[in-house]
Parts: sequence; C-alpha cells; structure tokens
Amino acid sequence: MRAAQARAEAIDFLALAYTGKRPPLQVRRSAAGHYLGTADENGPVSRESVEYFRSQHAADHALATGRWQQRIHP
Repeated sequence: MRAAQARAEAIDFLALAYTGKRPPLQVRRSAAGHYLGTADENGPVSRESVEYFRSQHAADHALATGRWQQRIHP
C-alpha cells in the first residue's frame, strides 16, 4: 500500500461514530505518549490509534504509512 493511499484510508472512525464530525487525523500527544487522533477548536476529540508511540517521528511514520491499529471503542 502506498503512503498516500494509506493516509486516504485512515479515517477518524471514533470521532465520526461518536460525534458525527470528521476532524483531520493527526499526531497528538498526551502524558502517555504520542498517538493518532483528532481535535477541533475546543481540544481533543478522539484517540483513534490503539498504540501510543514513543516519539513524534514514530507516530508521523505510522500515520504516513498506515501502519497503526484503529481503536473500535472509546
């Protein structure tokens, strides 16, 4: 799978399912580490990735390549 295709197929499943919104999927940071999630003008909306990544670089790579697992439940 090409990186562009992986990014196109990486959707914000939990944000859409629980809020009806589709904010862009992005690398976010919490005390637990970096993760893939969404945010809007009010702050974080969802954590989409099962994984927490040790670095910004690792999370960026996962987002770019599609090598991450989608959470199914909040």
